[in-house]
Amino acid sequence: MAKATIDDVAALAGVSMKTVSRVVNKEPNVRGSTRDKVQAAIDELDYRPSQSARSLAANRSYVLGLLYDNPSASYVIDVQDGALTTCRRSGYDLLIHPCKRDAAELLAEVLGLVRQGRVDGLILTPPLSDMAELVQALVNADIPFVRLSPTEHKEACPYVQTNDQEAAYDMTCRLIELGHQHIGFIIGHPDHRAVTQRYAGYVAALKENDLTLDKSLVVQGYNSFDSGRDCARQLLSLSERPSAIFASNDDMAAGVIIEAHHRGIVMPAELSVAGFDDTPVAHQIYPSLTTVRQPIAEMAAKAVELLLKQLKGKSVQMPAAIMSCRILERESTGKVKP
Repeated sequence: MAKATIDDVAALAGVSMKTVSRVVNKEPNVRGSTRDKVQAAIDELDYRPSQSARSLAANRSYVLGLLYDNPSASYVIDVQDGALTTCRRSGYDLLIHPCKRDAAELLAEVLGLVRQGRVDGLILTPPLSDMAELVQALVNADIPFVRLSPTEHKEACPYVQTNDQEAAYDMTCRLIELGHQHIGFIIGHPDHRAVTQRYAGYVAALKENDLTLDKSLVVQGYNSFDSGRDCARQLLSLSERPSAIFASNDDMAAGVIIEAHHRGIVMPAELSVAGFDDTPVAHQIYPSLTTVRQPIAEMAAKAVELLLKQLKGKSVQMPAAIMSCRILERESTGKVKP
């Protein structure tokens, strides 16, 4: 049986080929009854539009680019899953493109993706979303883009973010409620500015609860499991070790838990551990990790939605979207022993 064409669909539905194209491309301003009639014809004929023909007709690729430079595989997977949800629903594909933020050719590489027609717009994830030079280059080139969790130059384009500082404040306060006053903190990668805001939340919670900030309990991490374990070695080797450690992401918190196991430290009886993000490792490790759930997939899905609005010529209000985190208490935290 010959493959159905757009002409076949138009004839069966009793509409023009242009109307079929608008339905296929999910364009607005098509009457609901007409859209249903066209969709019924598409289903009956098992019509599959040619992606190349569709792109040629619309002078676009129907592909969005997701750019990342992040050591956390779980974070990237969650962003990818969320972005794909909206892309598929809207008839777009997603190009996952790893970048190196310190690469000399970064700007040319990113601009080339769009100028070569490979993508119609871009989603920038941290730390790329806070690179002023990259953001300005995209603005100057009039390239549609959105950012996840930017901390600076927020007026440049639509963005989606969470309340990192407030959530870290809440987690620290929760540890204090459990009786912890000697709380270690592992700072996130300095290039990931959204993550470093979590330290500000920790500091604010200590101040609010009349606890002194002890700099010996604060160590610099780099968002990876190995850096978390290195930081745990420093904190757990102190003469007065902390009763709780709050890491800026789950990968580092997992490193803390493994190092504590290695030292024979019982959790949470002798040490409470908390993380941030609620990535899969949080419930895969033992004890399961108390953490802050950052709605990463939902943020990515919203970012794609905002980018598609730009591509359709619609205005996007600023700030674009702010999504709240929430604490998930699991087995890795508990009350301080009397």
